[in-house]
Amino acid sequence: MTVGFRIKADFKRVDAALAERAAAVPVANIGDVVNRMQAMRGGFKAYGGRRALAGPAYTVRARAGDNLMLHEALDLAQPGDVVVCDAGGDFGTAIMGGIMARHAAKRGIAAIIIDGAVRDIVGLAKLHLGVWARSVTPAGPYKDGPGEIGYPVSCGGLVVMPGDLIAADEDGIVVIPHADAVSVVTAAEAHSRMEHDTIRSIDEDRADRGWVGKLLTGKNVTRN
Repeated sequence: MTVGFRIKADFKRVDAALAERAAAVPVANIGDVVNRMQAMRGGFKAYGGRRALAGPAYTVRARAGDNLMLHEALDLAQPGDVVVCDAGGDFGTAIMGGIMARHAAKRGIAAIIIDGAVRDIVGLAKLHLGVWARSVTPAGPYKDGPGEIGYPVSCGGLVVMPGDLIAADEDGIVVIPHADAVSVVTAAEAHSRMEHDTIRSIDEDRADRGWVGKLLTGKNVTRN
């Protein structure tokens, strides 16, 4: 085993039916029920044609400015996977563009999340593929390595393990550890139903705003 050039294909993915349920829930609602601890940092933008989805993480770590192992990951990932790439947060070089993304879409990959930059964003928007990245630049990458596939990565300020549940929409991305995925999705569905009830109460002029005053009680608020 060579650290920096290694691939691990043996890991357990979250269930496809569970991912489908997660995709139907706003990412913000999923983030709420995990105490707002599992959202990737702000700055990720949706560039692909798919803007809301969920699936198991297929992790890649790439050297800043180099996409050799990301190419390999796009050949190895399974349909429905969300490829999560730690590209070092580098914005100087795009490590994916339209041709790579088209290949990924053709293979049925659900999405690619890059802690770094992409290019060819007009073309990305036309593909049946989710693409989230933190920046855009026309500068292309190198193909030398090193990199790793199927090992834990850091992306958007969170540790992502292979097989974790990734949910993404235009608000951003949340990461749910595999072991917690069922309970979190179930709680998020209930939370989403509660929010729909709240919205309905606002529309029907029956919203109870008393909770605001209760929270302010005891905080020595001065009113003039």
